[in-house]
Amino acid sequence: MSDTNLLTVLHQLGAIVTNDHIVYTSGRHGSSYVNKDALYPHTAAASMVGAALARHFADAGVETVAGPTVGGVIMAQWTAHHLSQLSGREVLAVYAEEEQAETGKRRVFRRGYDALIAGKRVLVVEDVLTTGGSARLVVEAVTAAGGIVVGVGALCNRGGITALDLGAPRLVALTELPLESYPAEECPLCAAGVPINTRLGKGAGYGRK
Repeated sequence: MSDTNLLTVLHQLGAIVTNDHIVYTSGRHGSSYVNKDALYPHTAAASMVGAALARHFADAGVETVAGPTVGGVIMAQWTAHHLSQLSGREVLAVYAEEEQAETGKRRVFRRGYDALIAGKRVLVVEDVLTTGGSARLVVEAVTAAGGIVVGVGALCNRGGITALDLGAPRLVALTELPLESYPAEECPLCAAGVPINTRLGKGAGYGRK
């Protein structure tokens, strides 16, 4: 399946929403939303996302795929599965967990996963890049564990994030959505009378207020 057809499937599942009126966690308003929770229950569609990312990194010699908890766990599993099929050898999937350090949040590989990173060529995957913070912390965790980051793959890049922002040599996002948003009091969608979506984001709470 091509990336274009994959995006059609994601739209059909309601995983990518455009031309709507969304209230984000920040309280700001915008017209687009990535509803990754609409994707994950559908294993065939999640598999297609993994296959699409695997195709982009098929020649990178990936040995391990790593993602951040929680959504990145599913992405890592499917991407590693399809990379294994493409390469004819097992590609492992691991995840990095968040912990609080003196210098702030960081990601670490527990459960013996650090041994599956050391000396390996590692692809970092994430579902949605907004600030890129989680993916960047996984890149740092891979490096700290002695792995070699070959790139970052994502379902969606919402924040115009670049590979340089993530400290990675390469970034592939299957789709990009603009992170255009407005303060509630300046929202042109509100001014135009466009109804707020109460099923996604923080629309339900906003409606109650």
